[in-house]
Amino acid sequence: MSANDKVNILMVDDQPAKLLSYEAILAELGENLIKANSGREALEVLLKNEIAVVLMDVSMPDLDGFELADMIQQHPRFQDVAIIFISAVHLSDLDRIKAYQRGAVDYISVPINPQLLRAKVSVFAELHRRARQLEALNKELRRLSASLIVAQDDERRRIARELHDGLGQDLVAAKMILDGLAQQCPLAKPARQSIIDVCTIMDNAIQQIRSTSYLLHPPMLDEVGLPSAVQWYLDGLSERSGIAISLDLQPKEFPRLPPEVERTVFRIIQEALTNVFRHSGARRAWVSVVNEDGRVTCSVSDDGTGVSDQISEFRSDSIGIGISGMRQRVKEFGGTLQFRNTGSGSLLVATIPIASPTLSLQLPSRNKDAE
Repeated sequence: MSANDKVNILMVDDQPAKLLSYEAILAELGENLIKANSGREALEVLLKNEIAVVLMDVSMPDLDGFELADMIQQHPRFQDVAIIFISAVHLSDLDRIKAYQRGAVDYISVPINPQLLRAKVSVFAELHRRARQLEALNKELRRLSASLIVAQDDERRRIARELHDGLGQDLVAAKMILDGLAQQCPLAKPARQSIIDVCTIMDNAIQQIRSTSYLLHPPMLDEVGLPSAVQWYLDGLSERSGIAISLDLQPKEFPRLPPEVERTVFRIIQEALTNVFRHSGARRAWVSVVNEDGRVTCSVSDDGTGVSDQISEFRSDSIGIGISGMRQRVKEFGGTLQFRNTGSGSLLVATIPIASPTLSLQLPSRNKDAE
């Protein structure tokens, strides 16, 4: 077993002789064995290391095993740590129930059967190792997915630039030449009308290229931020679709967000409203973007026909690429996406954290009088 594959097993007991016996029994497992002589020392070890299994005595001075287990289970980081109690005193069913209620996975009585202890610890150590390997694979998958999203955004930006600066400029130049010909050359009325018609068609094509370019990547999203880009998109969609769309931003003086968050919120609004236009038959839609408490909450609602249960439950055989893309974008930030009927339409809510609080274990204060 390589050093990277080993997991940490924490042994907690106030009697050094017992810790030595546990170490001798578990040594052949080949894992990293860490000793702690008290509950407080165990907490310090937990804060500094990733622990797979905690093997602890129930009866310890100052901070007993039950109190330590309570503190471990209350911390989100350690809720999946396997706790095995060892005791020669607390043997009643009530004590076992008390242990299991505090997150224990097993309760072993003294005298200890070495083979049984090794087997139990080995099982939970292997489960932790498999979970760690799975998390590593998931992390790599998230990294690849994030890279794909970045690549897609970069490709959108490149295509938008080529449409605007390449094809768009070529059409503008061609239209200028036609305008010049119409003004300089004496042409029959039918020919002049044909040139005018062609110029009109080219004007429409130039406008469509410009709109498509902006939809692929709105320059104002980078230049002036999310509020202006969203308002521009809503105005254009409302004009094209006939859907009345309102925008609510909180706070009113909306701050700049990290570029990747602004792109994600814009794409979610864009995709959600595209679905409203294509599928809902709605006449009105409402968009809200709220930045507070270290997160951005984006909601899009409408007065249309609503969505099916299969779609609201994000069943893979019922949702399309657009909704899947929204879910993936939100997931990259550790956020959530909800989609449901409201009784008078549908509501999509995306929550994206942009800051996370720091969690810590709080040690109970010592009782000086008892000392």
